[in-house]
Amino acid sequence: MKFKIILLNVFVISIFNGQAQDRVTGELFATRSEVIAQNGMVATSHPLATQVGLDILKRGGNAIDAAIAANAALGLMEPTGCGIGGDLFVILWDGKTQRLYGLNASGRSPKGLTLNYFKEKGLSTIPSYGPLPISVPGTVDGWFTLHNKFGSLPMTTILEPAINYAQNGFPLTELIAFYFNIGISKYLEKGFPNIEDNYLRDGNIPKEGELFKNSYLANTYKKIADGGRDAFYKGDIAKTITDFIKSQGGFLSMEDLAEHKSEWVEPVSVNYRGYDIWELPPNGQGIAALQMLQILEGYDFSEIEFGSTEHLHLFTEAKKLAFEDRAKYYADTDFAKVPVETLISDNYAAKRRELIKERASKYKAGKISSGETIYLTTADKYGNMVSFIQSNYRGMGSGMAPPKLGFMLQNRGELFNLKPGYNNTYEPEKRPFHTIIPAFITKDGQPFISFGVMGGDFQPQGHTQIVMNIVDFGMNLQEAGDAPRWDHSGSSSPTGEAAEGIGEIHIESGIPYETVRGLMFKGHKVGYGLGYYGGYQAILWDAKNKVYRGASESRKDGQVAGY
Repeated sequence: MKFKIILLNVFVISIFNGQAQDRVTGELFATRSEVIAQNGMVATSHPLATQVGLDILKRGGNAIDAAIAANAALGLMEPTGCGIGGDLFVILWDGKTQRLYGLNASGRSPKGLTLNYFKEKGLSTIPSYGPLPISVPGTVDGWFTLHNKFGSLPMTTILEPAINYAQNGFPLTELIAFYFNIGISKYLEKGFPNIEDNYLRDGNIPKEGELFKNSYLANTYKKIADGGRDAFYKGDIAKTITDFIKSQGGFLSMEDLAEHKSEWVEPVSVNYRGYDIWELPPNGQGIAALQMLQILEGYDFSEIEFGSTEHLHLFTEAKKLAFEDRAKYYADTDFAKVPVETLISDNYAAKRRELIKERASKYKAGKISSGETIYLTTADKYGNMVSFIQSNYRGMGSGMAPPKLGFMLQNRGELFNLKPGYNNTYEPEKRPFHTIIPAFITKDGQPFISFGVMGGDFQPQGHTQIVMNIVDFGMNLQEAGDAPRWDHSGSSSPTGEAAEGIGEIHIESGIPYETVRGLMFKGHKVGYGLGYYGGYQAILWDAKNKVYRGASESRKDGQVAGY
C-alpha cells in the first residue's frame, strides 16, 4: 500500500512540475547541456543538415558557405517548412570588418497582378493556396548575393552534399513525416497538379524512417550550382515556373523573375539592459520584438519571477501594443513610410507603457506624427556568425509545384491587405509583409548571440522570450530555448483583420496552474495550443574562453554540432 501511495505521489508531482527528465545540473526544464566547440558550429532544425554545414566548415568553408549548404539540404529534407520556392532573411556578423550586415532576400508581387483584379473577382483576402498568393521566390538570389560578398568555397562544392542526398535519398524523421503527410494530403485533396509526381513514392506518401529521394530537385540544384542565379531566374527553370503558373491562372512572369534582386539593409537595434538586440527593418516583423523589449525594459524583472502571472501579463500586454502598430505600419519600405525609429524609440515606448494596467486590455495602434519556417545559424574560426531564416509560408507553400523541378512555390503574397489605403495594401512589384525574422545580439560592440525562433506570428514573441530568459532570468543558451513558452493570438493583422477582443494566451505545459489562475483573475483568456511555439537555434560567442556555445530545439528535430 505504501508503495502505491509513493508511486501516486511521484505521478502527481511529475504532472505539476511538467518535467520530462531529471538532470544533475541546470534548470529542471533543460533537455541537455550547451554544445561547446572552438573552431566552428552549425545549428539547424535537422541533424543531417547540421552535419552538411559542419562538413563544409571542415572542408575549409566559412560560416556563409555552411549556411547556404545547410539551407539547401533543408530544402530537400524539410520541405514542410522551406525550399527554393520561398524567401530568406539574414543578419551576419563579418569577422573581417567587425560589423553587422542585413540581407532582405524576399520576393515581390507580379507586375501583371493588380489590386483591381481581386476586386473584380470579389475577393476580400488573397487565397492561401493556388497561383494568386505567389510572389517571386527570393532564396536562390539570396544565396548568391551572400556568396558573392562573403562566400569562400565554390557553389558547386557548397551544393554538392544536398545534391547527393537528393539523388541517393535520406530517411524521413518522425516530425517531418508527420507534417509531410498533413501537407501532401491537403494538396492532393485540392487536386493540385504535379504533387504525386514530386512527392509520392509508389503512389504513397513517404512515412517516418523511409528513404525519400528527389531527383528533380537534384537536377535543379545542379543547374543552379553550374549556372549561377541566372540559371534559376532567366533560364529553363524560370520558363518552367512561369509557364506552369500561367497555366494555373497566375501572373508570375519571366520578367518578374529576371528583374528580382535581394537588398542589403542596415539592421536596427534597441539596447536592452546593456545588450544591443538587432533585427531587420520591415517588410518583416522584427521590430515588433524591439518594441516589446522597449516597453518591458521599464519593469524590474529582478523582482518578478519567471513564468509568474505578472511576467506573462506584462509580456502579453506589451505584445498587444506592439502588434497593433505592426498591423498598421509594417510594410515594404519602398512603398510606405514606416516610422521605424519612432516605433522603437524610448519616448514612444514610455507612452505605450503607460497604457498597461492591472487587467487585460484591448489596444489600438499608436498615433505617429509626420505557419512553418526553418531557422539556422552558423559560426566559423574566422569570427563570422550567420543568423539565417527561410520559409515558404504555410508549411510547404502554395500547392503550386512546377513540373519536374522538385520544389513548391511560396504563398507569402497571402499576407498583403486588399483594402485600399493601408501601408501593406497590395501593389504590383511590392514585397508582402513577412513573418520570418533573424535576430542577433551584440555586447559592447562585439558579437554575442546569433539566434532565431520559428513560428509565424510567434516569432517576435519568441525572440523577446529568449532575450528575457538570458538577460533577465540568467538562463544559459540551451535553458533559454527549453524554458516553457507561451503565445498570444488575436491581435490585429497586417492583412486587415481587427483584433479579436483581448485575444487568448496559449501556454506550454511547463507554465504552472497558479500562473494560469492568476492570469484569469486579471481578465485574460488562457488555453493550450498545439504547435504554436516555434523552434529555436542559437550560437553564442564566449569571448572569455574563446569558444562557441550552441543550443537547439527539443520541440523539433534540431541539432547543434561543432568541432
